[in-house]
Amino acid sequence: MNQKTIREISDAWRENKRPYVKQSTLAAYMLILENHILPKFGESNELHENDVQGFVLEKLEGGLSMKSVKDILVVLKMVMKFGVKNEWMNYYEWDIKYPTDVAGKKLEVLSVANHKKILNYIQSHFSFPGLGIYISLSTGLRIGEICALKWSDINVYDGILTVNRTIERIYIIEGERKHTELVINTPKTKNSCREIPINKELLTMLKPLKKVINDDYYILTNDERPTEPRTYRNYYKRLMEKLDIPKLKYHGLRHSFATRCIEVGCDYKTVSVLLGHSNISTTLDLYVHPNMEQKKRCIAKVFKSLGK
Repeated sequence: MNQKTIREISDAWRENKRPYVKQSTLAAYMLILENHILPKFGESNELHENDVQGFVLEKLEGGLSMKSVKDILVVLKMVMKFGVKNEWMNYYEWDIKYPTDVAGKKLEVLSVANHKKILNYIQSHFSFPGLGIYISLSTGLRIGEICALKWSDINVYDGILTVNRTIERIYIIEGERKHTELVINTPKTKNSCREIPINKELLTMLKPLKKVINDDYYILTNDERPTEPRTYRNYYKRLMEKLDIPKLKYHGLRHSFATRCIEVGCDYKTVSVLLGHSNISTTLDLYVHPNMEQKKRCIAKVFKSLGK
């Protein structure tokens, strides 16, 4: 066996992967390698379970979320498999344990009162960036999707909004040279390309605008140039402070929309399709946590159907 280090294997893996994945996906992999994997494992040629387990705990204690740590392990496993396939290293089986207290992190969402407060404020203090927040709260769009939304994606006659692109700033590593680049891409997965009905209140705001705007302009800027997620996030933070609303990540608007859908009894498959999830289990894992009342009602219904 011609042994290589994880650093050498990951270089070869990256070049092998390049033709098959989106530029933004490759950039995300590079960032994970650069920031997490190579500093720890770069010079080794073995990946023993104990070392990987220690690395996981270290990252969680350092404040990374469970999801981020699992994403890092996915990349580490891909690099290892590539190394094994080319006979540059041995394969190691891992059974990684996660501390239970990390698992039950509660999803952060707006209260119904604050959800309404934001919608009402934007309706009475119109601005194009504000409209983006209104759309996010009414459709569950991701920040990259809202930044890439154009007026041509809005059909006021049928009342439908189409999601077919996203915008993100990606990190490019070319040897020693590192820089970032703003790219407009197709959304996360094929399910993320989707059509979402526009509610009556939002339609009332959009109809008069559609008559006078340039269809090719981006909604948030009303200009041919888009705004990028980082800039828009800052605008959102300032607006939330102004409205005295507790700190919530922009992604929390998407969670809030989904939570409201579940609260009013929408079926899970529909919510999954509206959010553009690649499978319904993502929706169920994130949003469906029945309380005791719902569990009792469910069991009562079953017995009622049995004539008991």
